[in-house]
Amino acid sequence: MNDNKFNFKNWWKAFNRKNTYVLALGIFLVTTAIYVYQQPAFFEEGGATRLLTSNFRTWLPVILLGVGQAIVMIGGGLDLAVGSMVSLGNVILALTITSPEEPVKNLLIVLGVLLYGIFAGFLNGVFTATLGLQPMITTFATSFIYSGIALLLLPNPGGAIPREYTKFYRSTAVGGIPLALIIIGVVLLLWGFIKNRKFGRYLFAAGGDPQAAYTTGIRVTRIRISTYMISGFFAALAAISYSLLTGSGSATSGDDMTLTSITAAILGGTALSGGAGSLFGTILGSIILGTFKNIISGAHVDSWSQVLINALFIIAALAGPGLVNLLRGRYRHE
Repeated sequence: MNDNKFNFKNWWKAFNRKNTYVLALGIFLVTTAIYVYQQPAFFEEGGATRLLTSNFRTWLPVILLGVGQAIVMIGGGLDLAVGSMVSLGNVILALTITSPEEPVKNLLIVLGVLLYGIFAGFLNGVFTATLGLQPMITTFATSFIYSGIALLLLPNPGGAIPREYTKFYRSTAVGGIPLALIIIGVVLLLWGFIKNRKFGRYLFAAGGDPQAAYTTGIRVTRIRISTYMISGFFAALAAISYSLLTGSGSATSGDDMTLTSITAAILGGTALSGGAGSLFGTILGSIILGTFKNIISGAHVDSWSQVLINALFIIAALAGPGLVNLLRGRYRHE
C-alpha cells in the first residue's frame, strides 16, 4: 500500500530533472506580472496586441540567437561568435537590399546570408569538434574575423532596408498573432518533432557523455559540427529579423547579443556542461531578459543605473541555476 502512495517530493524532483525550464517559468510569470502592472494600456482595447507585437518583434533576434546557442550548449559546445555573425549578416543586408523592385535579387541575397551563417557555423564546428580546439577560445577568435569584416564593409552605421520590408515585419499578424510569435511557434514545433527522434537523442547523448556516446556508435564529431551549423543558421535568421526591425546596418549591431544568448539559455535550464536543456526554457529566458529591460526602463531609472541593474540581473541569472543545483545537492544529502 505504501509503495503505491503518491510522493510529491519525489515527483517534483523527477519533474525538475525532466523539465529544466521550471525556474525560468517561475521568473517569467513574476516579471510578466510586474510589466503588465506597469502598463495600464495593456487592458485597453487592442492594448495587449500592440504590446505583444512591439515586444516580440524586438525580442525575436535574441530569441533566435538563444535557440541556436542552446543547441550548441546541449551538444557540449559554446559559440561566442554568434553576435559578430549577426553584425556581419546585418551589414550585408543593409548594403545590398536597397530597393523593393528587385524581389528575386533580394531573395537570393537573403538565401546567401543564410548560407553564410551555416558556413560560418561549419567552420566553428570543424575548428572545435574536428581539430579539438577549445570552443570558448576558438569561437572568441573567429568572432573578431566576422566583426572585422563587418567594420571593413560598413565603418559607420548606415544602409537602408526598404520601408516595404520593415513595415511587413513590424505590422504583419495572422489572426491577431504577431509574425514574431508565429516564427517562435514554428521553431518550437520543429524542436518538438526533432528532439525525440534520432538526432535529438544523439544530441543529448553527445553533450552529456561524449565518450559513452562514441562507444555506442554515435558520431559525436558530426553531431557537434551540426550544432554549430544550426547555430550559424539561427544567427543568420537573427540578422535578418534585426535588419527588418531597425531598417539599417551597423557593424556593432550584434555585440551585446552573444552574452544575452548564453544568459537566456542558462536561465532557461540549459547546462554549460552539455547534455541538458530546453528550447522552450531558452525562449522564456530571452523573454525574461527583454521584459526586465522594459521594467527598469518603465521605472524611469536613469540610463547609467539601467546598465548596472541589467548587468546585475544577468549575473544573477547566470549564477541562479548553479545555486539551485547546489542547494538541491545539499538537500539530497541531508
